[in-house]
Order: sequence, then C-alpha cells, then structure tokens
Amino acid sequence: MNTPPIPLAQRFRGYLPVIVDIETAGFNPKKNALLEIAAVIVEINSQNQLEVTERYTTHVVPFKNSELDPAALKFNGIDPHHPFRMAIEEKDALELLFKPIKLAVKRNECSRAILVGHNPAFDISFLNAAIHRTQIKRSPFHPFSTFDTATLGGLAYQQTVLAKIAQAAGLEWDNSKAHSALYDAEMTAELFCKIINRWHYFEAKEIQANE
Repeated sequence: MNTPPIPLAQRFRGYLPVIVDIETAGFNPKKNALLEIAAVIVEINSQNQLEVTERYTTHVVPFKNSELDPAALKFNGIDPHHPFRMAIEEKDALELLFKPIKLAVKRNECSRAILVGHNPAFDISFLNAAIHRTQIKRSPFHPFSTFDTATLGGLAYQQTVLAKIAQAAGLEWDNSKAHSALYDAEMTAELFCKIINRWHYFEAKEIQANE
C-alpha cells in the first residue's frame, strides 16, 4: 500500500527547509565579515521523497570596517581581496538568495523558510547580523528557529561531525572541497534529505503494520 504524499507545508509546521552554509572571517557576527553564503532548497518529488531542487551561492564583499581574522581565513582558505572572487555587496548577496527562496516558500504553500544547518547557531547569527546591517525588511527565514543536522546525525547515525555523518550515511565526502559554502551546504542538504526520507520510510512501514 502506497503512502499518500504529504505536502511540504504539512511536514514542518508550514516551514520550508532551506539548507544554509556561511563562511566568515571569524566568529563574531557583528565584527567579522561574512565572506561566502550558499543556500540549497529541498522539495518533495513525485515519489514522496525530499530532494535537492535548487542551489545558490555567492561570494560577499566584507562590510565596511569589518574585521578579518587571519586564523579564520587560513582555515577556510578564502582570500577576501582576491580579484577573481567575483564578490558582491552584502545586501545584493542576500537579495540574490532571498528571491528564489521566497518563490519556493510560495510554491510549496509554506509560511516561511527555516534554516537547516550543521550547528546552525553560527550560521543564523551571521545571517541575522547581515540582515540587520543591510536593513532588509522581509527576510524569508524564521529569525531564530533552526534544524540541526548535528543533532539529527547523532540520532540517525551516532555521529555529530558532518564528514563522519555523511560517511556513515553512505555519502561520498571530499575533504578537498570542504569549507566551501556550496559544498558544505550541498552535503548537509543531502544528509538532511536522507535522514528525513529514512524517518518517513519507517513511519510509513509502522502505519501499514497497524492497518
């Protein structure tokens, strides 16, 4: 017996999961620059499975008077002043990402987006700080609620490090691509979909067993 499709708006209390990864020049969202941001949209396919449908990423120009921590730059390998970064201003970067997210929210009849991340307190703090600096009035994201794949990974695979969860889930992990916002967001998105789909598979089996 097939499980009837569950609209995305009904799966997460009206929220559209959007996986976000942010690379920065430090740990202080008010002082350190946001350098790179990626967003991955997931939606329900015809098999009632959650899958990646859209990917967006951009490099960001450090905001005026921001601080650049050399240790952070060494860790993520970003040169904020590299001529080929093709970076854009912070407000333009947010508007570039927010436009398709808003369309996806509307398309899936959701009320707003919810940030999905790996230890997302870091990402949402930098996102909210950038929204405040740029005075964007209508962010599609819930301002403080998030989904954490570190927690979900601990539940589903007994691991909390992104690379180890991905490997435990049978996903290929390339260390040479890690700490790129888009790569980390894509891998986090694949992991999130896998865990959610796994949950719904066993939930459907339980429903069938009780019928």
